[in-house]
Amino acid sequence: MSAETDTQTTTVYRVTGMTCGHCEGAVTNEISALEGVGTVKAVAATGEVTVVSAAPLADEDVRAAVDEAGYEFAGRV
Repeated sequence: MSAETDTQTTTVYRVTGMTCGHCEGAVTNEISALEGVGTVKAVAATGEVTVVSAAPLADEDVRAAVDEAGYEFAGRV
C-alpha cells in the first residue's frame, strides 16, 4: 500500500520475524537511516511497518535495511 501527497509518501511494508519492542526498534532504526525517510512505525503484532518518506523508496533499499536489522522483508501490504 502506498499513498502520495504533495510532499510525502506513506508506504506500508510487511516484515516477518518481529516479536517484541526490541524488534520494532531494530527495524525502525535501520529503515530510518535511509535517505528521505521521515518517520517509521513498526508493529510486531501485525508485522506491518509504516514508512513516511519524502519520495517513494526502492523496495531493494527497504529490503536491505530490514535484512541488516535481522528480519525478513515480505513486500508491500
